[in-house]
Amino acid sequence: MSARPAEPSGRVEVVLVKGGCTKIRYPAELLREDGARVSVRAPWAGGGVRDFGFVRFEPGDVFTEHYWLDRWYSVKEVRAGDGALKGWYCDVTRPATRAGAELVVEDLDLDLWRSADGTDVRRLDEDEFAASGLAERDPVAASAAVAALDELEALARGGGLDDLLA
Repeated sequence: MSARPAEPSGRVEVVLVKGGCTKIRYPAELLREDGARVSVRAPWAGGGVRDFGFVRFEPGDVFTEHYWLDRWYSVKEVRAGDGALKGWYCDVTRPATRAGAELVVEDLDLDLWRSADGTDVRRLDEDEFAASGLAERDPVAASAAVAALDELEALARGGGLDDLLA
C-alpha cells in the first residue's frame, strides 16, 4: 500500500542552507504537496532590494517556489507586486527534505535565470560553485549539480519550464 501525499495544510517554513549554515528562513503558504514536489508562495524574503543587473528582487515581489524531493533543483516564478511576471530564478540544490513544518533546501551555488519573455537565459555563479570545493569533497553531488544546471538550461531555452511546473 502506498502512502497518500499530504494535503496542503497552511504554512511551511522554508529553510535555505548554504555551506552547512542556515542562510535564510521564511514562512510560506503551502500550495501543493504531491509526494515528489512541494510548491509554496511567499513574498520576497530578502532585506530591501537585490539588484542583479538583469532583474531586481524587491519588497512586494511574490515568489511561487517549486521544490522537488527527488531532483537537484528548485524553480521560483517571480512576479512584481502588481502581478507582472519578471521571470524564473532556478537554484541548483540537493533534493529538498520535508521535516514537519520545515522544508529544508541545501543551495549548491549554481543558479539559472530566465526572463519572462524568454530572451534572457543565463547561468549564474559557476565561479562560486568551482570555488566551493564540492567537486573535490563530493564528486557525485557535484556531477548531479552540473547535470541539474544543464537540464534547467535546456528546459528554459526550449520552453519546458511551463510543462515542468504544470
